[in-house]
Amino acid sequence: MARFLRFEHVSFAYQGMKNMLITNLDAHIATGWTGIVGPNGAGKTTFLQLAAGDLEPSDGFIHHLSTSRYAMQRTDSPPEGMEDFQEAKDLSAIELKQKLAIRDDWFERWDTLSHGERKRMQIAVVLWDNPEVLALDEPTNHIDAEARNMLIDALKDFKGVGLLVSHDRELLDSLCNQCVFINPPNAVVRPGGVTAGMEQDRREQMEARSQDESVKKAAKRLKRAAQNQLEQAEQASAKGKNRKFKKLDKRDHDGRERRNLAKMTGRNARGGSSQSASLSKRAAELENSRSSFNIRKEYEMGFWLEESRSAMRSTVLSVSSGELSLGGDVKLAYPDLYVSPTDRIAITGANGLGKSTLLKLLLGKVCVNHERLISIPQEITADEAKNILDEVKSLPKNELGQVMTCVIRLGSRPGRLLESEPPSPGEIRKLLLALGVTRGPHLIVMDEPTNHMDLPSIECLEGALSACPCALILVSHDMRFLESLTDHTWHLASESPNQVRLVPGRRDSVQDLDFEGFVLE
Repeated sequence: MARFLRFEHVSFAYQGMKNMLITNLDAHIATGWTGIVGPNGAGKTTFLQLAAGDLEPSDGFIHHLSTSRYAMQRTDSPPEGMEDFQEAKDLSAIELKQKLAIRDDWFERWDTLSHGERKRMQIAVVLWDNPEVLALDEPTNHIDAEARNMLIDALKDFKGVGLLVSHDRELLDSLCNQCVFINPPNAVVRPGGVTAGMEQDRREQMEARSQDESVKKAAKRLKRAAQNQLEQAEQASAKGKNRKFKKLDKRDHDGRERRNLAKMTGRNARGGSSQSASLSKRAAELENSRSSFNIRKEYEMGFWLEESRSAMRSTVLSVSSGELSLGGDVKLAYPDLYVSPTDRIAITGANGLGKSTLLKLLLGKVCVNHERLISIPQEITADEAKNILDEVKSLPKNELGQVMTCVIRLGSRPGRLLESEPPSPGEIRKLLLALGVTRGPHLIVMDEPTNHMDLPSIECLEGALSACPCALILVSHDMRFLESLTDHTWHLASESPNQVRLVPGRRDSVQDLDFEGFVLE
């Protein structure tokens, strides 16, 4: 028997929100994977929590299946059931540990695992639990190309109702039978993967804009006709009032004709006024009908950062050669490292080789004022997110306006962002970047900058960073993003089980992780 997760006239808003995130949604979600698509802050995570039963709708009803699991974006804490998964000896547990390359020692050292390793563990545990409804929030965040392929293979084997929020278009296309497109307060179900759904959405928006333009022009013509009728009526009325006739002689045929004409003109004036009112009413009805087209507001995308180049002649960061401990006996060796005011550096390497650990070292060696540094980590805790939002809300009006302008051009709606508690991880990253931009940064350091961001936001971020005149250090598994923005690479390579080495290089293009395109310096 087919199993369905059913939404009936579902609406939802968080307490204190002025508008609904979701309004009157009807959807039947069958077994297989369904993508949940929409801009940052649109309510994708909220949709997953509603589906998993972690939130109750404000209105309407959700017919839940008997078991559900929600795997959140964050990887701060071990997933529920990890200890049971560690001890499990059944075939499913063994296969998942093999497919996702889960090592035995990971269970004992969660705090020292990379976010990519934590994400693999999180997904393995919820898949092993085998719920009827599985809701995954950005499952490919933090993971490298090899782990991503492992993950896709594991997710293809899931037999229940799967809900998937991801900015990874290839993942959505390869797994999903349909997608729910959320654009508050509307949510629309479309068949196929995200690419097909986005193309259908594009066509619908083009058609809606065309219809809207036709209605707009028709309303304008009616308004113009109404105005013309009114002016003619006023002129006719004025002529009638100016004609005064004394008592006419029976034989004054010309005078009688002028009097009859005056009476006729008065009737025409009254008729003209009535026609004008009728035309104005029809024009107003057409104007009101335009709201039915559901046309999304389009904001100017991308923004130019203010002049941010450091006045320093040589470096914004300098580190002498040394070694870093990565836990246990594993060491990361690195040479002397320098960053000039215009360098654009990609830090690459597989999960667990110390990229985030290296960033912590680098941030302690910057040669610029704290106000001139933008540092955005992989993960921002809920408390940190609240503090950032409070800081933004307390800004003077003019500064708040500058920050919100940047946020708009990164693809988010300021009003919804400021009233959401807490903002989504993608929105918090935009806020942090926008805050830094208004202060004229000399160095921007971002750890997995495309994590948590929707596809249009990634394009906006790429455009903004490509125009910035300051130094960049980017850690990312998104090779196309790095290729577009950087020209030097610090690659972390494993030389032996206990030795990782940083190899700096000038790059012609980003290839996989095999040094193709690198020119060693």
